[in-house]
Amino acid sequence: MSSTSSSFRSEVTLSLRNISIVTKKDDIKAKDYATSLASWLAKKDITTKEEISPQLDMIIVLGGDGTLLHIAEQAAQHAIPVLGINLGNLGFLTEFREDETFSAIEKILFHTVTIENRLMLKTRLITPLKKSEFRYALNDVVISKNVCDRLLHLSTRAGKEYITTYRADGLIFSSPTGSTAYNLSAGGPLVYPGLETITVTPICPFMLSSRPIILPAHKQLVTTYEAEDKSDRAQIIIDGQPFKEMQPGDTLEISTAKHPLQLVVSENRDYFSILRNKLNWGISGSR
Repeated sequence: MSSTSSSFRSEVTLSLRNISIVTKKDDIKAKDYATSLASWLAKKDITTKEEISPQLDMIIVLGGDGTLLHIAEQAAQHAIPVLGINLGNLGFLTEFREDETFSAIEKILFHTVTIENRLMLKTRLITPLKKSEFRYALNDVVISKNVCDRLLHLSTRAGKEYITTYRADGLIFSSPTGSTAYNLSAGGPLVYPGLETITVTPICPFMLSSRPIILPAHKQLVTTYEAEDKSDRAQIIIDGQPFKEMQPGDTLEISTAKHPLQLVVSENRDYFSILRNKLNWGISGSR
């Protein structure tokens, strides 16, 4: 793979010999489409497989943004470009429609393609006894209370600087890519995906003055769970998937990952056109 241009967006030439086709679990339409696509690729001497390995030249995701999130960690770790084909409505990450599949791959085969390097987050749980393995997130890392539990007290720092102790139902640590996900639903800001930031957004804070804050990506964030009742628990969720249970005195560490996700993007639409489409910007409501 060769490329030119900036660190966020690059014009890349890919040599495609080995591709993984990933589908949404138990989606019969996606499975059938994957079979058809694999046959088409085979005629072009391109080998396809379902599993992900470091030797792949590209991963094609057939599904929605959730399917892409499921493989983002592996793709980023192995520096494998990802092409997202949305088989339903247009996604923030799966930019290509089903009817654009073959033309998009043809362009990759014979021309350059645009890749955006999307910042990834890495996190680990630190307890008095041990440190967990690092896990990686494309969208967000969330600390959330259980449904019937009291508010969480989360003492949070950026590097050596104390931010505050949040009293809230939880905290969202989001990448710029994840700013359109849970962060947005919780009242957080939209952040352009080319920026290098981490956004901290409280979930249903006790004080209305507890507002989201955007921090530079080089800051390492740590938040410690404080509670008088040692039986209290909080949940850590990474890109929508449960990770660990947090106990009083435990600390969660969040920072920027070394490797970004290499996302193949469409030349027919940009970030703002996707925002207009998904958020209905500029569409007048009926009276």
